[in-house]
Amino acid sequence: MEMDGSKRVFQRLGPSQGDNSNKQQKVCFHWRAGRCNRFPCPFLHRELQGPPQQQHAAGNGISSSKRPHGFSDDNRGAGMRRNPNFNNTWGRTAAGGGAVVRKTEKVCNYWVKGNCTYGNTCRYLHSWTTGDCFTLLTQLEGHQKVVTGIALPSGSDKLYSGSTDKTVRVWDCQSGQCAGVVNFDGEVGSMLSEGPWIFVGLTNLVKAWNTQTGTDLSLNGPVGQVYALVVGNDMLLAGTEDGILAWKYNGSTNNFDPIKALTGHTHHVVSLVVGANRLYSGSMDNSIRVWNLETLQCLQILTDHTSVVMSVLCWDQFLLSCSLDKTIKVWAANESGNLEVTYTHQEERGLLALCGMHDSEAKPVLLCSCNDNTIRVYDLPSFSERGKIFSKEGVRRIEIGPAGLFFTGDESGQVRVWKWLTESSSTS
Repeated sequence: MEMDGSKRVFQRLGPSQGDNSNKQQKVCFHWRAGRCNRFPCPFLHRELQGPPQQQHAAGNGISSSKRPHGFSDDNRGAGMRRNPNFNNTWGRTAAGGGAVVRKTEKVCNYWVKGNCTYGNTCRYLHSWTTGDCFTLLTQLEGHQKVVTGIALPSGSDKLYSGSTDKTVRVWDCQSGQCAGVVNFDGEVGSMLSEGPWIFVGLTNLVKAWNTQTGTDLSLNGPVGQVYALVVGNDMLLAGTEDGILAWKYNGSTNNFDPIKALTGHTHHVVSLVVGANRLYSGSMDNSIRVWNLETLQCLQILTDHTSVVMSVLCWDQFLLSCSLDKTIKVWAANESGNLEVTYTHQEERGLLALCGMHDSEAKPVLLCSCNDNTIRVYDLPSFSERGKIFSKEGVRRIEIGPAGLFFTGDESGQVRVWKWLTESSSTS
């Protein structure tokens, strides 16, 4: 799948310190556009504070997610319902909050190679992150191509990663060493762990492993590459080049029986998510389809994106989607029950993946992978930037782990393990 602009040049930004009497009390127009290259800049690289009443109004709170380590995918509801008491605070910065201080946001190439002679005086980053809210624990090297799936089955001490290099690698969570490699005839397009099961999306096939019993199954039916996998209403659903396929587990035969093919998308289905008894599918036809998980009928087609819908996720009563059209859209149900866009967040680059989780203080955050080799980390619902994660190439997969861990896999084949820092450790 061709991505627009896999190699990007980071724009050099000037300093963003606090008040400076030598600066004019005017916000830099070029800084707002993200392309100021003056160092030092005579104008402010921060927003001026609004009037007190405006700051107070911007401080509306946010309800916590239903799940301890992610966004809601509760299947018990009857779809996204309009909450008449909900106060829409998307994109509004809470009083006293704000974006992180911006520095020259480019990783030093010499530091990466281990031979930068400037040390602390180097104008470029000697870190893979900004924001001081998470830390890199380890890098797992071995894949030769794009990492397309990361899975951590329950009850297992192994991490599984799949790649377009036609392998699944098994990593020991204690040592970080590769404990095994499984080779396939085709590229791995997606992975999913559900309980002890691991599902691997291949070309014209889905493999299913039970890590506790050793059961190894092959699910036939897909046409072309399997790009996305999700479980909902006791079904396994796969997004393929030719639509969506559904299977149901049959305990008497210890196998997955095909149920139905969900048709309607006119191009490859590359992202799936389940929430509130609905299936949401994002496609290369630039649309999102909403399906009833009971009847498997299409309820609504969302066409606000103008390019490939790369990722979809559910959070409380909202659906979030990202696209190569450089936007993240927040959808909510109107009075008739149909979804409509309630907020659009604009990025400078196309977006590759979304992941919602909670930080070490149980605050909801959104991780957004862009095709300039960065992950933006935002507080929700304000979209105030917490920091950035830099990678060698674009990150295609972000997965949540236990105990404040999360995992990223990029187009170079590198898998990284990250951990959220507590507020005390990040400031010490």
